[in-house]
Amino acid sequence: MEYNMQMRSWLIVLLISMMIMMGDQAHAQLTSDFYRESCPSLFPAVRRVVQQAVARERRMAASLLRLFFHDCFVNGCDGSILLDDTSSFVGEKTAGPNNNSVRGFEVIDRIKSRVERLCPGVVSCADILAITARDSVRLLGGPSWSVKLGRRDSKTASLSAANSGVIPPPTSTLNNLIKRFRAQGLSPRDLVALSGAHTIGQAKCATFRNRIYNESNIDLTFALSRQRTCPPSSGSGDNNAATLDLRSPGRFDRNYYRLLLNHRGLLTSDQVLFNNGSTDSLVVAYSRSLDAFYSDFVKAMVKMGDISPLTGSNGQIRTNCRKPN
Repeated sequence: MEYNMQMRSWLIVLLISMMIMMGDQAHAQLTSDFYRESCPSLFPAVRRVVQQAVARERRMAASLLRLFFHDCFVNGCDGSILLDDTSSFVGEKTAGPNNNSVRGFEVIDRIKSRVERLCPGVVSCADILAITARDSVRLLGGPSWSVKLGRRDSKTASLSAANSGVIPPPTSTLNNLIKRFRAQGLSPRDLVALSGAHTIGQAKCATFRNRIYNESNIDLTFALSRQRTCPPSSGSGDNNAATLDLRSPGRFDRNYYRLLLNHRGLLTSDQVLFNNGSTDSLVVAYSRSLDAFYSDFVKAMVKMGDISPLTGSNGQIRTNCRKPN
């Protein structure tokens, strides 16, 4: 009897250990030196194209960072957002969160073309997105980090998945934001840190019209200033853009959080982070300490890059990021 109980306990421990090892193995395949031998010039090649693109248009840094986020939140970081529609599937580019919104595809094309000349058939489009996101942040004065690599590319994309709500809309409540991020394995701390990426970039009038005309938790002077270029009627000026961080839109800093403290968040999904809720203390902390923001942002970016990667023999290494091989 005692022997059977000991044997049973041993088997349970063994089973749990095997499950942990299998879980760790999936992420262990992503390493910062994945291309050290197969494509040693990868990082400078990517960095040069990103530098050129951002030099032409500083806003492109925010666009490239956003591409990575929108890719990872739909079926994992697999480069699916880059795929054009084919006869067998409708891709993610025309999904609600992406249509006439996500941009920077031509920059990824230029990077892929350069990398293919150096290391043909080696580097995935999914990994290029991850490196490009890091370089974009760094170019605007933000933190750097070691990018984990080894992802492979999906062979398909899903319009329905991109439209399913996994990418939280700019009108989201705090509860919805927390729910959507937790579904990806990201904590409320990760949510607030990653939202700090809105210290760069722009938003269109259609995404913040309701906030500047109808919401009460907004600074009146700020609302009036945004109303000048965003008419109240839907269909009028919908595409007029405004910077998310009116203080320093070209620098990756902590001013985004300071704006939230003054009720000057442009999007509803920004201001809910500081609205007498559970994340208020994090906004205050990041507004006071750039180091705290940078540290948590880097950790969150690495975690986001770990969302359901295709590794090993799964997926493929696309030669053209816009279409499967």
